[in-house]
Amino acid sequence: MARKVSIIGAGNVGATLAMRVLESGLADVALIDIAGDMVRGKALDLADASPIVGHELKITGGDQYDVIKDSDIVVITAGLARKPGMSREDLIAKNAEIVKAASKYIKDLAPKAIVIIVTNPLDIMTHISQMATGFDRNKVFGMAGVLDGSRMIYLIAEELKVPRSSVKTFILGSHGDTMIPLVSHTTVGGKPLKNLLSLDKITEIVERTRNRGAEIVSLFGTGSAYYSPSAAVFSMIECVLNDRKEVMAVSACLDGEYGLKDIAVGVPCRLGNSGIEEIVELKLAAEEDAAFRKSADAIRESTKAVL
Repeated sequence: MARKVSIIGAGNVGATLAMRVLESGLADVALIDIAGDMVRGKALDLADASPIVGHELKITGGDQYDVIKDSDIVVITAGLARKPGMSREDLIAKNAEIVKAASKYIKDLAPKAIVIIVTNPLDIMTHISQMATGFDRNKVFGMAGVLDGSRMIYLIAEELKVPRSSVKTFILGSHGDTMIPLVSHTTVGGKPLKNLLSLDKITEIVERTRNRGAEIVSLFGTGSAYYSPSAAVFSMIECVLNDRKEVMAVSACLDGEYGLKDIAVGVPCRLGNSGIEEIVELKLAAEEDAAFRKSADAIRESTKAVL
């Protein structure tokens, strides 16, 4: 029996993720969106591509939550983008309502599923979903650090003219302005980054990493990145379904790790078929630890408004 990945929200990220999952041969896909005809059309379009791509997997689309029944993984991408005149608090409140409702359906229809959150603000929505589902915290986590780390890797590789595969890094903290690229744990071909680039150049790359999403939004004019976010979520899904035990930076609900409790924040985690199988506690440089605490405080303060 084929495995099943359900995606709540069939916008650019959700639809591109569905294509990646299907064309990799990884799992059947169910797409759900409030725009019923649109999502059914996307499902038909993806199905029509299957003979060309060469897979036998099933794709269904609809606006009723019963399509997610018995999923192995459910991804929540649904949510509003911030509009002119809308405060950050308004956005949090609106998206919290969407994520809470979706999470309650997941609890009822896919009680054994692992839940991956993409909706922003990512860390806050991860915490909300874990509480709304009541699932063990290893089964609900958010996509953030994989994407942000990929952006930093690309920028480092371009600067040094090296293969991207030779660069290793982790990004902790929030998926936002207070993210912490771990320069102390960044290597190129096994060599510390600080031995290869000047402090000024490293600082420039870190800032470009933090602002990469906004840079893409400004160039698009409307909308935000979706090729790289969908690739990041796909890598997490593949790691879970194929039990690869790889360490990835994800937004996890902490219970004492890094000295934090009752908060979701980006940390390195080992992912396998039970979800988060280990939260890896790295030794941080003093300035990184201070920045991590500041990032966690900002997330906690925003989370209070919607819990």
